Amino acid sequence: MASAPPNLSISPEKVCFLIVKARAFDVKDVATDAGDSSNASDDRMVAVLENSPDNPVAEEIARFVAALNEDEQIDLVTLAWLGRGDGSVAEWDDLRAEASRAHDRRTAQYLLGIPLLADYLEEGLSQLGGSCEEYEMGRL
Repeated sequence: MASAPPNLSISPEKVCFLIVKARAFDVKDVATDAGDSSNASDDRMVAVLENSPDNPVAEEIARFVAALNEDEQIDLVTLAWLGRGDGSVAEWDDLRAEASRAHDRRTAQYLLGIPLLADYLEEGLSQLGGSCEEYEMGRL
């Protein structure tokens, strides 16, 4: 008999909102140098994507996560870990306990530092039977 998925402290709507914002954060502007006269093939594509400390999407994500209560933040980290493959739904309680032990005031910075955060959150939510398909960007 399969056990019921865990009850999340954070609503699927909030998770989906963060997924949309994390995808926007992942799409950054290409850094430009007005005085650079080389081309991409000459410099072996060394130009990197802009990652400025005053990125408005990063600031919005940080404010959003900071406004969540501790249980919501812990569930968010646990969902990311689940989606990343750090455990299974059956191991949710253990994953969540580890996220709780690791919890501190830097949850937003931690989440922003996870490559593919949006994909991991979406996969974690999917493993729990949730989906963001019904949430359009304008409806969040």
